[in-house]
Amino acid sequence: MVFLRSKLLPAKVMTSGEGNDPTSFPFTAKRRQLPAKVMTRRHFLSRQRRHLFFDTPADVCSQVLLINSPKMGACLALCSLASCASCLCGSAPCLLCGCCPSSNNSTITRLVFSFFLLMGTMVSVIMILPGMETQLRKIPGFCKGGATVIGVENQVNCEVIVGYKSVYRMGFAMACFFFLFAAIMIRVRSSKDPRASVQNGFWFFKFLILVGITVGAFFIPDGTFNTVWFYFGIFGSFAFILIQLVLLIDFAHSWNKIWVGNAEESSNKCWYAGLLTFTFLFYALAFAAVVLFYVYYTQPDDCVEHKVFISLNLIFCIIISIVSILPKIQEAQPHSGLLQASLISLYTMYVTWSAMTNNPNRKCNPSLLSLVSNISTTQSPADSIPGQVQWWDAQSVVGLIIFLFCTLYASIRSSTNTQVNKLMQTEEGGGSGGEGVVGEDGIRRAVDNEEEGVSYSYSFFHAHLCMASLYIMMTLTNWYEPDTTMQVMQSSMPAVWVKMSSSWLGLGLYLWTLLAPLIFPNRDFN
Repeated sequence: MVFLRSKLLPAKVMTSGEGNDPTSFPFTAKRRQLPAKVMTRRHFLSRQRRHLFFDTPADVCSQVLLINSPKMGACLALCSLASCASCLCGSAPCLLCGCCPSSNNSTITRLVFSFFLLMGTMVSVIMILPGMETQLRKIPGFCKGGATVIGVENQVNCEVIVGYKSVYRMGFAMACFFFLFAAIMIRVRSSKDPRASVQNGFWFFKFLILVGITVGAFFIPDGTFNTVWFYFGIFGSFAFILIQLVLLIDFAHSWNKIWVGNAEESSNKCWYAGLLTFTFLFYALAFAAVVLFYVYYTQPDDCVEHKVFISLNLIFCIIISIVSILPKIQEAQPHSGLLQASLISLYTMYVTWSAMTNNPNRKCNPSLLSLVSNISTTQSPADSIPGQVQWWDAQSVVGLIIFLFCTLYASIRSSTNTQVNKLMQTEEGGGSGGEGVVGEDGIRRAVDNEEEGVSYSYSFFHAHLCMASLYIMMTLTNWYEPDTTMQVMQSSMPAVWVKMSSSWLGLGLYLWTLLAPLIFPNRDFN
């Protein structure tokens, strides 16, 4: 077989029979007179033996196809795609190794799973945008009751794939996906466990599983699904709010420790000034929030619950701030201080605000009044478009930002302190450093830093993402309970009490982190 460019060869080269005779051209000495582009099979195999261990599929394909034809581009594209597919299905997500802050396998894996969650969140946001159902109905032959095409039956119920119903089904799909991996990865101790290769690779198949669960979720009949899943979302969101608080506490501790350490090493007072500035800013925002709450979310003769919520959380924030700077506390925990207390106080005020926006009493909830005023003044609830929800009010946007920050922080953190490592088990102490390994082919690959032991609990990380899926589902629907009969969104008091109880439990948890070293001096709380 000859790999050549036909237009460069004499006519006699293409005559029949000559190519099969080993003594004839081009296997004789006359082959030296051929153009440089001509390569015999013997030369090709000899060259490939020298580069057997270094060529990628794309390199092999480019060396084989020296002809100038459309088939060459197609083959090169397929070979390049095969290289990417091997990376997606391999034991390390090498596509991210060149851009990640750390090239540890454990960190990249967490980032990819978090990207799956973010991708599902973006799909939910798109599906809940106003006017989405109207635009889908304009597509000929797509929606039931929409524009029709001759010979095509409209089979898609666009009321299900947009609005709060779509958000509930996306939340269900993502929660099931992460719950499945949380169950599979129970008690994985090191990367030597065969399940670790599933955790750190096979991304293409994981994506297919997520897509399959999502498609199946949209075929779930309405019935009581929305109501039942609403209560699942409440309990999952309650747990995730606590996890967010723990991550914020750890972030504040790490922040304070790093800046104080920099100030002590460099004798530069600017670090202390920065800590003081942010502490003052957080307290100022928290105090301003309290004032606004009393002005807009209370009435002189009504809204007793709101007055109690605001007053109690204000008192609790003052208590934890005072306790955090007591001499005994400072002696037991030198890195505790007002920075952590101010950040927790601000987060507590956000949770209080979020809870009050779910109060069904319209006199005490201007946010809810502004959301439903357009519907109540222009049309009755029965005539409104079902599933239309505006999620982009201020508290939902703030909640989405906090959610993204905490999810990213839980994915990339590699601190040496253990306040949250006992919960998240994310200390990167099980392997080599964060410098990626560069192979002989020049490609940066992830470091397997979990041969001696996992750097984080696989099951707990997936459980955390499962609860995050439920939290984002409730955030995008404003925690409103869907009434499948009236087809309108109704706020509910259970959502209010869940958020308030989570804020109180979070404050108690932070207070415990301050008092525990004094109550149990023989235990290590570092």
